[in-house]
Amino acid sequence: MKKLIALLFATLVSSLAASSTSLAAEPQVGRDFAPINPPLATAKGKIEVVEFFSYGCPHCSDFHPYVTLWAAKLPKDVSFRRVPVSFNRPEWARLSRVFFALEATGDLAKLDAAVFLAIHEQRMTFKTDEAVIAWAVSKGADRKKFGDALASFSMQSKVQRADQEATAARISGVPALAVDGKFLVNNEAASNFEELLKLTDSVIVKARQERAGK
Repeated sequence: MKKLIALLFATLVSSLAASSTSLAAEPQVGRDFAPINPPLATAKGKIEVVEFFSYGCPHCSDFHPYVTLWAAKLPKDVSFRRVPVSFNRPEWARLSRVFFALEATGDLAKLDAAVFLAIHEQRMTFKTDEAVIAWAVSKGADRKKFGDALASFSMQSKVQRADQEATAARISGVPALAVDGKFLVNNEAASNFEELLKLTDSVIVKARQERAGK
């Protein structure tokens, strides 16, 4: 009888622990995320995660390896997009153009991490377009192709739209993660990058459940 009582007690404790873990994993508004209202426009179909960032941000530089690996393992119903922001800083606006120019010329995959490295470890300033172009060429980019993209009017327009999207999401700092256009993940709810991405995973689950009507 004592063994049976002990077994029942252990089962109850295990059940309560599992329930507590489940409740703890449920993201809470105000604590773990802020609602984005009105929601951001997102592509139909997949749950979109947007990373707002800047090459000029040291925290974004540190976060980049983590979020890159995480994004590569996202479920099939989740997509990932990056949006560079300037916060109306001319030097960061140039870095936003760098991102979009690399994307337009097909050099982003090759030089994305290298931009962070150049700025935050090699202490390059990129104070002029010429300096950016010279650096990109030294890394294998085509001078005319990249230079034309960097100076094009479309790059300026993309920078403006990116800043408008960040304003709509009420971004006050970077890096910042928005899920499904509705939820802005609270960085302060996590003590490190791994926890931040785990929290983002739980917000993705919430977005999926809401889409399913649960």
